[in-house]
This record gives sequence, structure tokens and C-alpha cells, in this order.
Amino acid sequence: METRVAVIGIIVEDENSVNELNNILHDYGNYIIGRMGVPYRSKGINIISLAVDAPQDVISALSGKIGRIKGISAKAAYSSK
Repeated sequence: METRVAVIGIIVEDENSVNELNNILHDYGNYIIGRMGVPYRSKGINIISLAVDAPQDVISALSGKIGRIKGISAKAAYSSK
């Protein structure tokens, strides 16, 4: 199956939701190339960049599941290759 490279931008505003987020990321671990988290303490949020290589439907499902978690938002940006 053809895969695409994408970055999923994640904003965590509710730290109580981090366990649920980590469980989802664990479930999709085979598709994750890398992850970088940046705490923005003065705003009380965390910013996560998630690089993935997966079929487009898997990326959409992952981004959607993350975005449905209370206090967390997510958007995906796809490579054209």
C-alpha cells in the first residue's frame, strides 16, 4: 500500500488528556518517524510535532482520534511525495 509522509501538529491545552494521547500514539507507533514536544509554559500549553509515514487513511484516522480528545487539537500537513 502506498504511504505518504505528513506532519501532525498537536496542541495540548489540558494536561489531564496526555495519557489518552500517549495511548493513541503507542497504537500508531509503527507509522511514527519521530516526535518533538515543546512546553510553552507561559501559555500553559504543549506543542507536539509528529512526523509520520503511513497510508493517507491511517494518517487521517490518527489525526482525527487525536483531535477528538478533550483539550487537544490536531491538524495534518501532507508531503506531495
